[in-house]
Amino acid sequence: MSTTTVTKASAGTSGPVGAGPVRPVRPDADTRIGLRANLRHIGALARRNALQIKQDPESMFDAVFMPIIFILLFVYVFGGAISGKGNNDVYVNYVTPGLMAMMGMNIAMGVGVGINDDFKKGVMDRFRTMPITRSSVLIAKIVVELGRMMIATAILLGMGFLLGLSIHTSVLHLLAAIGLSAVFGASLMWIFILLGLSLKSAQAVQGMAMLVLMPLQFGSSIFAPTTTMPGWLETFTDYNPLSNLADAARNLINGGPVAHSVWMTLGWALAITVVTAPLAVSKFRKKT
Repeated sequence: MSTTTVTKASAGTSGPVGAGPVRPVRPDADTRIGLRANLRHIGALARRNALQIKQDPESMFDAVFMPIIFILLFVYVFGGAISGKGNNDVYVNYVTPGLMAMMGMNIAMGVGVGINDDFKKGVMDRFRTMPITRSSVLIAKIVVELGRMMIATAILLGMGFLLGLSIHTSVLHLLAAIGLSAVFGASLMWIFILLGLSLKSAQAVQGMAMLVLMPLQFGSSIFAPTTTMPGWLETFTDYNPLSNLADAARNLINGGPVAHSVWMTLGWALAITVVTAPLAVSKFRKKT
């Protein structure tokens, strides 16, 4: 009579005979995932976010209509007062590059609201149980929002050309201005992702975002030259990153010195990302 020897796997596992214990993936653990796999996960999550927009076209209303409303409003309400009656085309060349900076900040606010809403629906809890890096979920959000930002910028520039915008440098300089706005906009999205993960409701995220947006937008060179402002406010605008971005984009399109403004904008973008991105990823991992 023959005897069969069976090698038992460790309790609680379902691995093959002799293969040793099979350890389940811990949802809260950082798994070692290669760059290629990480990029694949980001692509899949970005596609999921894009499909959400396709199923809900109304979520694009801000990206489509906001640039149209803003450029018409500021050109025809403030253009005559700042550039003189009948010189709206001069103001178009001034304000359009500034509005490119403003678009990034307004689109970035929507990221925080969306993250907060996804947690309320339980979507993010499902993502955190998957064997993917936590940062890939947030980066995928940023990728899709950058796409929305590019659509808003294209509409803004299209309206600007209709109202008299002209490029005094070259197409490459225009593309550089758009790219600079995208880089800075992506850094701002980390701030609003952190707010979306830290605050309890979407309304709280919107309220806090407005407290941040209003002083930065109107205390800058986006809408008017800073030389007419009081001394204390002019000092604030000198350190306002939106002023640096608006000045850089304006000089790239209209001509003028760009080195200082470009490097200041890139420095701000790097500093914001280095500080807020790790905090956002950590908060995403620990949020209950």
